[in-house]
Amino acid sequence: MNQNKEQASLYNIVKMKIMEKIKSGKYQVGDKLPTEMELCEEYSVSRTTIRIALQQLALEGRIYRVQGKGTFVSKPKIQQSLSTTEKGFASQLIEQGYKPKTDIIELKVIPADSTLASHLQVNGNDPVTQLARIRYANDEPLFYAVSYIPWHFAPGLVNDEESCKGSLFQLLQDKYNVKIHKTVEVLEPILASKQISEYLSVSEDTPVFHLETLTYDENLKPIEFSESVFRGDRSTFTIERIYTV
Repeated sequence: MNQNKEQASLYNIVKMKIMEKIKSGKYQVGDKLPTEMELCEEYSVSRTTIRIALQQLALEGRIYRVQGKGTFVSKPKIQQSLSTTEKGFASQLIEQGYKPKTDIIELKVIPADSTLASHLQVNGNDPVTQLARIRYANDEPLFYAVSYIPWHFAPGLVNDEESCKGSLFQLLQDKYNVKIHKTVEVLEPILASKQISEYLSVSEDTPVFHLETLTYDENLKPIEFSESVFRGDRSTFTIERIYTV
C-alpha cells in the first residue's frame, strides 16, 4: 500500500513538473518532449512512473503521441464559460484568436417523445424543432450539439437554417421575442460513441464532456433542451459564482 502511494506521489510530481515547463513556455506547442529514458534520468524515477505521468498528461489533452516519432506538446485548450454571460460561442472563440464556424447537421420538426415532453413541459407528440450542429474552432471540430425547441416558441425556425449558424439564443430573442431568463446545466465526463467520434474527429471511447442544458424564459417556461458533447482534449470550462453577503 505504501509503495503504491509513493508511486502515485512520484508520477504526480513528474506530471506537475512537465506541466510547469509547458506553461512557462520551455516546452512550446508542437515541441517534442525528451524520451522516456531521458525523463527517467532527469527526474530520477522509474520508467513506469514516467509512463504513467505521460499517460495522464495525454488523457488531459496536454500532450499527444505519434507512433514511431515521439511525444509532443498539444495546442492549448479552448476556454468556454458556463457562467452567466452575454458572450456566445463565437464571441468567446474570437477573443481567444480562433475563427468560429458552424455546420448544420439537421434542422427539422419532430413529435415530442416522452423525454422531450417531460423536459419541455409539452404534450406527447407536440411539435418540437430539432437543431443539430457541429461547431468548429479554426476548422477543427470542437463540439456537437442538438437543441430541441417547442414549435410554438419559434414556429418559423425550421426555415432559418442560415441564421441558426449563429447564436441560437440571439435569434430566439431578436426574431421570436423569446426572453431568456436562465439556464440549468449538468456537465459530466463520458466516452465518445462511434457517431460522436465521427462528428468530432476523435477515436471511439475517447474521453469527452457531455453537457445537458435546460433554458427557461422570463416566465420560467422551458424554451430549449439541449445536449452537447465537447472534445475533452480541446475544451476547458470556467464557472463563476457570485456570492452575496
